Amino acid sequence: MKRPRLRLPRTRRAQRRIVQTVMLACVFALAPATWMHAVADSRVRTVADVPAQDVAVVFGAGLWKGRPTPYLAHRLDAAAELYRAGKVKVVLVTGDNSRVEYDEPDAMRTYLTARGVPDKQIVSDYAGFDTWDSCVRAKKIFGVDRAVLVTQGFHIRRAVALCRAAGVESYGVGVAEPHDVTWLYGGTREMVAAGKAALDATFTPDPRFLGAREPGVKEALTAAAR
Repeated sequence: MKRPRLRLPRTRRAQRRIVQTVMLACVFALAPATWMHAVADSRVRTVADVPAQDVAVVFGAGLWKGRPTPYLAHRLDAAAELYRAGKVKVVLVTGDNSRVEYDEPDAMRTYLTARGVPDKQIVSDYAGFDTWDSCVRAKKIFGVDRAVLVTQGFHIRRAVALCRAAGVESYGVGVAEPHDVTWLYGGTREMVAAGKAALDATFTPDPRFLGAREPGVKEALTAAAR
């Protein structure tokens, strides 16, 4: 059985419409990524040159046998370096604890304390289920107005753009990684995630779990001032 052939329109007018439709689709597809770069490019720095802020926010990136994955460990290494350099006073670790056997924030806390960050200067957000949720909760639950965000380079612009949309004035430290399979997957995923990010920034939905305000960041800053 012969497969039907794809027949292109014969008239130039119809062909022009197809080209215009394809071009318009490309514009819409690229618009979210363009928005993220426009908002965040000037805010992405290194550990050495990022402006000092009271709080660093470290986003979860998965666990392996209860310990941070290499990508998450590298984020935490950067946060510990920021703390030791006096660039931040408190580290807010935000991740997934939706089930008993999976606890990103506590694993992140353990990793940081082993690298010299005092336990009392670490605050845990157990409902940071995605980047938008973490940004909104940083603002509404923990009262963070300004922060240094720490994540991989392919994710940092989305994090900065979303946190700024949530009301957190943010700078970002993008952790460099080898361009391996994981990096390629992360970069590809960001192209898809950009669309959701644009919708979140436009419609500002509540996170999956909001809850009551928590004083952890304020108390940690008070302790740091003593």
